[in-house]
Amino acid sequence: MKRRDFLVSGASAGMLAGALAGSGGVSQLAAAVLPQQGNFDLVAVRDGEPDVMFDRAIASLGGMSKFVKKGQKVVVKPNIGWDVSPERAGNTNPKLVGRIVKHCMDAGASEVYVFDNTCDAWNLCYKNSGIEKAVKDNGGKIVPGNNESAYKPIQIPKGKSLKDAKVHELILSSDVLINVPVLKHHSSASLSLAMKNLMGIVWDRRFWHRNDLHQCIADLITWRKPDLNIIDGYRVMMRNGPRGVSEADVVVMKQLIVSRDIVAADAAAALIFGSKPEDIPHIRIAHEMKLGTMKLDTLKINRIKI
Repeated sequence: MKRRDFLVSGASAGMLAGALAGSGGVSQLAAAVLPQQGNFDLVAVRDGEPDVMFDRAIASLGGMSKFVKKGQKVVVKPNIGWDVSPERAGNTNPKLVGRIVKHCMDAGASEVYVFDNTCDAWNLCYKNSGIEKAVKDNGGKIVPGNNESAYKPIQIPKGKSLKDAKVHELILSSDVLINVPVLKHHSSASLSLAMKNLMGIVWDRRFWHRNDLHQCIADLITWRKPDLNIIDGYRVMMRNGPRGVSEADVVVMKQLIVSRDIVAADAAAALIFGSKPEDIPHIRIAHEMKLGTMKLDTLKINRIKI
């Protein structure tokens, strides 16, 4: 059995089916459904291209106009941290990012900004990830995240380990924040998901690593939750994250998770990876802090197979 078949059809699919499909098993999880609109807590889409999967997901939630109103300023925050090609899956898929920007513009956004506080040289990350071109082609604006003067101090009164931080000024001035991580292995955080992706909006990340990384990840969410979380599981880095070594680290899964609830989104994506949500400390901590739920069987979920 190929590794992708094991991950999608075996252990991880079994766990995901149990959570997302109740007693219906894997066949129900993968059942084709029309993108009907409904008051869904989470949408799980599979077996399509990134842009097509997002079209179906956002349609089932009532369209981007449910999240972005005419004249609003939007920040789309993908992972653009690494100077690698899309095939390496270190960054969010550019086709997905471009499509999200287009939907925001079509909904009447006045401006759509995209940025990340990158680990590698920002200009190379933006270019070689394919994200810069995808954003510009769809009417968005790409902004460097490498200048400390753009980060402003905030207080996090409900934080336990993270009490303050410097956050990019675009986050402070935006009306809508759309969080678009890529699902991948991470050597320090176990998995890099929606909550972890928000480390890219702050300046000093070294503090997090020295002061209970998982608690800091959860603490930031007490300050501001994204309005929408879209987890890219098209190509998934299974090992050697967060940067990866080669395409050999990557499995093509063609999956997408969309939810307002950042904890639920991370829980669903963890299952796709083959992990139990409760075994990822920051998911468990955020659930216990009542920042969202990892109990997927309590949610109304739309399952779409392309």
